[in-house]
Amino acid sequence: MKAIGIILAGGNSNRMQELSSRRAIAAMPVAGSYRSIDFVLSNMTNSHIQKVAVLTQYNSRSLHEHLNSSKWWDFGRKQGGLYVFAPTITQENGFWYRGTADAIYQNIDFLKQSHEPYVVIASGDGIYKLDYNQVINEHIEKQADITVVTTQLPENEDISRFGLVTTDEDGRITEFEEKPLSAETRMVSTGIYVIRRRLLIELLEKCIADNNYDFVHGILIRYKDTKNIYAYEMEGYWSNISSTEAYYRTNMDFLKREVRDYFFKQYPDVYSKVDDLPPAKYNPNAVIKNSLISSGSIVNGTVENSIIFKKVYVGNNVTIKNSIILNDVHIGDNTYIENCIVESRDTIQSGQTLVGEEGKIRIVDERSERYSM
Repeated sequence: MKAIGIILAGGNSNRMQELSSRRAIAAMPVAGSYRSIDFVLSNMTNSHIQKVAVLTQYNSRSLHEHLNSSKWWDFGRKQGGLYVFAPTITQENGFWYRGTADAIYQNIDFLKQSHEPYVVIASGDGIYKLDYNQVINEHIEKQADITVVTTQLPENEDISRFGLVTTDEDGRITEFEEKPLSAETRMVSTGIYVIRRRLLIELLEKCIADNNYDFVHGILIRYKDTKNIYAYEMEGYWSNISSTEAYYRTNMDFLKREVRDYFFKQYPDVYSKVDDLPPAKYNPNAVIKNSLISSGSIVNGTVENSIIFKKVYVGNNVTIKNSIILNDVHIGDNTYIENCIVESRDTIQSGQTLVGEEGKIRIVDERSERYSM
């Protein structure tokens, strides 16, 4: 084992609007049957990283329930394992996590009690495939102190959500710009880092001693001129779902055959907690066009260019277009839904028309749960 893994899964974002009021972003449903955190957990186990800590904080109940058994990602070993750490109030510390660096620092014993030489740090809201061993090998080859995984952002993507990096001809990072309004480069940090474990402990202790609680500002930006910080450019699909628009677009990407094949038919696999549910049922009046329908769902109406998550009931004469219906939603008869994200456990009364504006996704949260969580 070359490395241990740390997954930062405690954050929240106002850009997610109502969607993050019930769950952490890392627990957001993706592609019909998965959660966001499944992708980074799968990358960890596929990279043979056997010891992984998930740091949770905000609205973490559903995330903890999802992670209550490590067997789904093959972490149930005598050596290693999956650890879930929430903020702990002690006599010495009365704070919740005050930033990404502070979250790791408050669990520094996990680092000190480990023996692996390297640490892979990743966020829980990224949708991608990556062999972390390739990053570690290049990190060693270049004798880097820190390696930051980067990717080129498409032209239509909002750069103000990301940290941008500039590199020299050798790939060493010369400049960090955190969430700029405009920039010449479109190379962004994916929030994935490789660093030697002992160096991370040392830098965290200095960072917190100076009351700096953010990993980017307290470590990456602070030491960019004195430490060898290199970029590793990732190829292939990558998306970050920390805004409503990005979340909608990422799910809709899974309606494209090439994206589905990349994640679900090409090695290595993506794993998730499996629910014991029957397959989706299509009644005689159901019409399905270019959509994902998850297990446990019953469809009587028309579903077009949409993603239906688990245990959804679609009534008679219902039309759903360009929408995402999250888990356990009941949609009454004669309802029309277009350009919407319908929150989980909602009950949509019969005869409603719910349409998002052109270019803007409407979030439907009826707050009419049929039973408590």
